[in-house]
Formats: sequence, C-alpha cells, structure tokens
Amino acid sequence: MSKKDIAARIQELSAEVKRLNDAYYGEGDSAIPDADYDAVKDELTALVAEHPELEPEDSPLDKVNAPEQLQGPTVRHARPMLSLAKATTEEAITTFCERYPGQVFRVSEKLDGLSISIVYEGGKLDYVATRGTGAIGEIVTEKAIHVLPALPKKIKPKERVEVRGEALMTRSTWQAYNDLHPDKPLTNPRNGAAGTLMQKDAKAAAEAGRLLRFFAFGAERDVDSRRPEDIDPESIGFELVHQTLADTPEAVIEAIHAIGTRRDKLDYDIDGAVVRLHEPAAFEAAGFNSAEPRGAIAFKYPPEEKLTKLLAVEWQVGKVGRIAPRAKVEPVFVGGVTVENVTLHNPRLIRERDLRIGDTVAVVRRGDVIPFVGRSIPEDRDGSEKVIKPPKDCPSCGTELEIRGTGEERWCPNLQCPAQITRRLMHWASRPAADMEGVGDVWIEKLAEDGILKSRADFYTKITTELLQGYERMGEVSARNMVDSIAGSKDIGLRRALIGLAIPMASDGVAKRLCLAGYEDLEDVAAARVPELVWIKDIGPKVAESVVAFFQRPEVRTEIEELRAAGVDLDVHDEDKPVDVAAASDSPLKGKTVVITGAFTDPRSGAKVSRPDMTRMVEQAAATATSSVSENTDYLLAGANTGAAKTNKANKLDVEIVDQDTLWAWLAEAGVA
Repeated sequence: MSKKDIAARIQELSAEVKRLNDAYYGEGDSAIPDADYDAVKDELTALVAEHPELEPEDSPLDKVNAPEQLQGPTVRHARPMLSLAKATTEEAITTFCERYPGQVFRVSEKLDGLSISIVYEGGKLDYVATRGTGAIGEIVTEKAIHVLPALPKKIKPKERVEVRGEALMTRSTWQAYNDLHPDKPLTNPRNGAAGTLMQKDAKAAAEAGRLLRFFAFGAERDVDSRRPEDIDPESIGFELVHQTLADTPEAVIEAIHAIGTRRDKLDYDIDGAVVRLHEPAAFEAAGFNSAEPRGAIAFKYPPEEKLTKLLAVEWQVGKVGRIAPRAKVEPVFVGGVTVENVTLHNPRLIRERDLRIGDTVAVVRRGDVIPFVGRSIPEDRDGSEKVIKPPKDCPSCGTELEIRGTGEERWCPNLQCPAQITRRLMHWASRPAADMEGVGDVWIEKLAEDGILKSRADFYTKITTELLQGYERMGEVSARNMVDSIAGSKDIGLRRALIGLAIPMASDGVAKRLCLAGYEDLEDVAAARVPELVWIKDIGPKVAESVVAFFQRPEVRTEIEELRAAGVDLDVHDEDKPVDVAAASDSPLKGKTVVITGAFTDPRSGAKVSRPDMTRMVEQAAATATSSVSENTDYLLAGANTGAAKTNKANKLDVEIVDQDTLWAWLAEAGVA
C-alpha cells in the first residue's frame, strides 16, 4: 500500500469512527456490533502508530469516545469522565499489575451500557449527566427520572455527592420491549440503553417499557475544600457493581476468569472486566493521560463466535407489518447452543457488511441474546455467492413494501396481510394475553393457512374437537385439551385483552394503567379520546393517539363485537381495578413504599403465591411496590429463601424487614387476604 493509499485509509477510518461515535453516543443507535467498532478503531490506531505524520488534526484517537457535538444543555464535570485503556491478553493484564507492586486491585464487571454522573446537593437530586466529551456532559435529568425507576431523588448526606456508574438495559427488559414493539425493535440492550437516554420524550419511552437499571462504580462527597471523600454507594440507595479484590496478577486474572464464567447467567450484558487500583490515593497518584486514567484498564473478552455457511435468507412478516430478515446457516455450536437460524437485524446492516448467500460468516451469540451474523469472510468467496436483495413486495400478500427508519426496514402496510393476521393470532393465544396453553404456534399457523382462523373470535366459534381430529397426528385427547384450553381463555378480562390486541406503542403497563384509570370494559376504552387518555398517569400523547387510532379501525370494532358474541369476557377484573384506598384505611401498608423479595406461601392453603399476585395484594392494601431497596423504602417484605443483597442493603439503610407471618397478618387486616 502506497503512502497515498495509507493516508486515504486513515482519513476513511477516522471519518468512520466519528460517524459511529455520533450514531451511538449522540443518537443511541449503532450500525455495527461493539467488536466491529473495535476492529475499525484498532486498524486506525495501528496505521497511525506506523505513520504518525499522517494522523489528521481532528483525529478521534486519544480522545474519549463521544459525539462531535452534544445536543442538549451541558455541564462541566468536576473531574473528567474518561475512557479506559484496553487489554485483550492476560499478558497485558500482568504487565499492568506489575507496574504497581504491592498494590491491591479491584476487579469488576465491565458493563455494556452508558456512563453517567448523578449529582446531589443538600440531599436532593441536582442533575444527571452523560459522560459526553469526558470533560463536558449532556444534562439528562428529566429523562433519567422517567427511565431509571430506582433513581433516588433524595439521599441522607447534605454535602455535594457525585455517584458515577453505568446505566444499562437488562436482557429481560430488552426482550420484553421487542416482543411488544416488533414494529420498532431495539437491536441489542446496549443500543437500547444509549437510545433511551437520547429519546426526546423519555416519559413515552418509559411507558413503552424502555426502562434502565443503574450500577454505581463509586461515590464521593465533598468535605470542606479537601479532596472528595469516598462513600459507599449502597449506603445512599444505589446498586453497586460486583467487585472482587485481588493483590497479585494471578489473583486478578483468576477474578477476570470468574466474571467470564458467570456472564452468560447475568440478566445484563458485560463485555469484559475492569481492573483498577483499589486505594483512591494510589489511583490518583498513577495519573492520567488525555483520554484514560493510568490506574485502570479494561480486559475485553473475545467475542463468542463460530464460522459457518450462510445458506439462505427468509423475510418474515411480523404482527404489525415489519419484514425482518432471518438467515438460515449450517448448524453450528456457539454460546452453549446449536444455532441454525440467526438474525441479520435489518437491510442496512446486510448492505453495509456486504453479506451474501453462500458466504462464510461469523455467528455471534452472547448469553441469551439472539444469535446474529457479525461479519462475513470475503476471502473465502469462490464467485458462487449471491447478493441478498430485500423484497420489494410482501412475501405474504404481495403488497408493495414501504421503507422506513435508519435501518431501511421493509414494512407491509396491508393490515389484512395473511402473515400479519397469523402473527396477531399467535400473540392473542400467548401467555401474557389469552394464555391458551394447549394451542401452539404450529397449529395456529396451520389453521390460519387453511382459512379456519381469520380473527381472534374464530378461536371460540370455529375450533371443535371434530374439526381438529380431521388433522393428522391429532388424537381425541389432544383435540379435547386444545378446545378446553380455548374455552378456559374466555375469562381473559380487560387488561389481558388489551395486551392481546397488540395495539402499537401500548405495552403491558399501558393496559394496566387503563384498568386502574377506571375503564370498565373494552368498549369504554374503544370510545376514549386522546384528551382523556393523556390525563392518565404515564400515558403520553403518542401512546394516546395510537390507542385511539387503533380502535377507530372498523375491523377492530367488528372483532370486539364478535368476541362478545362468543362469550369472551372483556370486562375489567377485580384484581385489575383501582385500589379502594378508603377500604384499606386500616391497612398498616397504606401509603408505604415496599420491596418484595423471596418466596411466599398462603398460610390458609399452603399454596405458593406468585410474585405478581403478591404485588397485587400489597397494592390492594394501598402500598406502592418498587423493585429495589433505597432510603425511600419503608418495608422490605421478605418471604422464604431471601437473597442476601436486598436484606444487606435494607440493614445498611435501616429499612425495616417484615417477615412473612407479619405480612399475611397485615394483608388480612386490610381485607385483601
């Protein structure tokens, strides 16, 4: 490669790193996986190291990863929020540790989210800011209040306190959001976290289920004019990132391996481990360079990927019309499972990665994340590979597709598209909705293909044991079980019916809020208008408009009538109605904020009580149930087999721990048990 070519390549890579930084840190979107981003930046770093005279003046190297410009109001950090140097080998970790003989190191999970700073003044929340450029952060206080439900609004120390850590989206939250919003899924939890704090309407994001979890790395409080004093984040209501102390390079590497072995079992993504000098004085003495502290380093785990052949691409139609590409690959064992189907995310990624049918591709799987194609191996091509072309017309109904969004996704606008209808039928039968336990997707698809199932009401009016027994491999017992399961699902009620209708932008939480707002049946909700819906707590204009538009469709009105005629219960159930606070006036739980942990057993029947049922009873006793212990928590309601984390935090914060016997007595006193 000539010097001219090298200079052009450096300019190209610099521009690409800036583009990706702007997309991820500025807009919460990323066109490529983290490993691909690292590869681009590593190539740029290597070329600049060999040819430093060719590095552009505005090079993104030796700077904190950040967008070119911050969009909102900003604040200067008291101390810079820097990136970390990267290590990919145990030798590099050993070299780092040997620079500081006799020191103790802190090894923690490297969380895959968004670094933020949370500042308190006088015991009250002052502001929340992103890392931004490292020196200057973007203020996102109002957004954080909505999407970080466990964020303490008040703390006990009255001095200035700064808590730094990572906001992330858990895998379960990400999966639940994508299940409910197939029209606009999040590529992965990492993008989900960044994008959520970039949303203009954070309230709408929260009510749509885009909630984040925050782990603190550490906290400091200002004492007079001296150096800030380190304090325990857990003592002021924050969840602390898991940490291990080690005093030798061998112990540090062992701790890194331990984190690696358990990362697939976590409900959040980590992409490595952070090794840091434990003593604050030693860390400060190590100093800093322009973008990184010298007293810390990040070990990045190698991506979990295996090579295989990309055999074909299927374009699947979702229940609201999104056409998603799915690749068929030669079976390959990766991430603990055998994978045959992988996601390609969207047409833009297919085009940018130049993926072709017949390519050798790297299949990546981390934890429970859906396997995806991370890259292809162009040098293995023999000329027989075929370019992947997105369809112009719907694979199901032939309607011309629309192109929407930055992912260049294809959408079918035909609401009567057979594939969309089938997906909506599957969703109605799913556990969160009608919960037709004996009715599988394969049978729904078969019955829909045969023209028997065309609407949700058809489950109740057309499926009989005689009909089902006409199919191969369907015996009398199986047929009767399926019909019984359908009949049992008639008692669906308003909340689960709203979930089953798959209203765009309306999550499970929206269904619950509509019930708590006093709507008695589905017809009441269908008659609602935008102004009255936006008065409901946590329902914003966009969600309200979507709900109203959905029920204005004639086919929806017809289907409600057909469900009623079939005997399906579309009225609000007692457990979903608003709490009668007056009736719970004698409840010891009235007005209290509680956290529920452990397993519960009904003392009258000896039956186990699920967490949702226990939460419902506690709320009927006029308490507010939250997910994590903070200084705002009044009681930790502890059942059997309680984990140590919440009880330890409750003890630290002087939160009263209420045992199961006392809780059941309180519920009985409130008249809800």
